Amino acid sequence: MSPPCRIYVSGGFVLLAAWFVLANGWKPLVTVLGAAAVHELGHWVVLRLLGAEVTMFCLSVLGAAMETDSGRLSYRGELAAVLAGPAANLLAALMLTVQGGNCWPAAVGANLVLCVFNLLPIRPLDGGRALYLLAAWTGGPEKGETVACWAGSVTAMALAVALGCVIWRTGGSLWLLPALCGCVYWGALPWLSGLRP
Repeated sequence: MSPPCRIYVSGGFVLLAAWFVLANGWKPLVTVLGAAAVHELGHWVVLRLLGAEVTMFCLSVLGAAMETDSGRLSYRGELAAVLAGPAANLLAALMLTVQGGNCWPAAVGANLVLCVFNLLPIRPLDGGRALYLLAAWTGGPEKGETVACWAGSVTAMALAVALGCVIWRTGGSLWLLPALCGCVYWGALPWLSGLRP
């Protein structure tokens, strides 16, 4: 029998959720968390189908993350598990559109935004992990690191500049500030931590 999955919720996540509810009400939070649950469920289902165990689930200010014993997965298997989250969001958005028409535009939008955002080639997002896996699969782990590092840093910094411009043009949107800080962090992290090729 496998050990139970540990669940960790950071204090920062709780504070961010509380701030979000105070500013926007609880309905948008439920919509966003619902889309996030669909996303994580997509990862979990594929991991289980491939025989991998989820050992920890973590909610933090920067999002959700699963730790697994995926060391026994092939590149193809891990790639399938990584892309399953965005695919689940895309499928949910399509199903909500087909079933509900215009009844749930916020839920459709939340699922689509989460799908597209997570496909950005920035680690630790799914797109960054998928890019690493594809490059490592074809050229080896060192090539994967090089490609993921450069693509992630360039994308993160370009997104940070774009977010900074939006914040400046709109007179300052505090909701974009965590995303801006996250992009700068993710863009600089490989260079500061010695992962630079």
